[in-house]
Amino acid sequence: MLDNRGNLLPVYVLADESGSMAGHIDDLNAGLRSLHTTLLGEPMAAAKVRFSVLGFADDVVVRLALADLRHENELPLLSARGTTSYLAAFTALLERLPNDIATLKAEGYQVHRPAVFFMSDGVPNNEDWRSAHRKLTDRSVTKGAPNIISCGIGDAEASTILSVATDPQFAFVSVPGTDLGQSISTFCSSLTKSVVESGRSLASGDAQLIVDRPEGFTMAIDVI
Repeated sequence: MLDNRGNLLPVYVLADESGSMAGHIDDLNAGLRSLHTTLLGEPMAAAKVRFSVLGFADDVVVRLALADLRHENELPLLSARGTTSYLAAFTALLERLPNDIATLKAEGYQVHRPAVFFMSDGVPNNEDWRSAHRKLTDRSVTKGAPNIISCGIGDAEASTILSVATDPQFAFVSVPGTDLGQSISTFCSSLTKSVVESGRSLASGDAQLIVDRPEGFTMAIDVI
């Protein structure tokens, strides 16, 4: 049996790559590059995180899987394509998370409940995504059912973003009229802060997921 190698927090960025993101996908890629640079300067926090990037449109493309960002030279690029299938997004996570957790445990790590940072700029396809989402987030069904932090920008509806988040305190929508590129930038800044502070928390032995409202966003539950 492997000795315990310490605690890890699996973090997943589940990012909308649908065609409506075409004009701003570079902003999202730039934000992820900035996150990578920040984590390289926070080696103690970075050591406690395994980072995955999944882009969803008609299907899901795994851009990065269970990476230790200290050992990555650069992050792969997201690319705008297709429509907005929440069903594909949550089905992919449902299939991936139990295997990822098993992999990390087999390597000797204690694994904390995964954190999923979901970002979408529009309305999902007309399909039954909620059943897959319920199964994914049901702790009695899915081993390692994640905490989902949900951020809506552009045309995303507050009620939908609220349904995606696993806690109302984890659901945010950009303030109407906010530039889409700016919303993406502040989402990435908030993501970076959460990853760094949560990693520091694990490193200090006081494990907790730290989530702050992004600047220029409001709580989805407060939108009428």
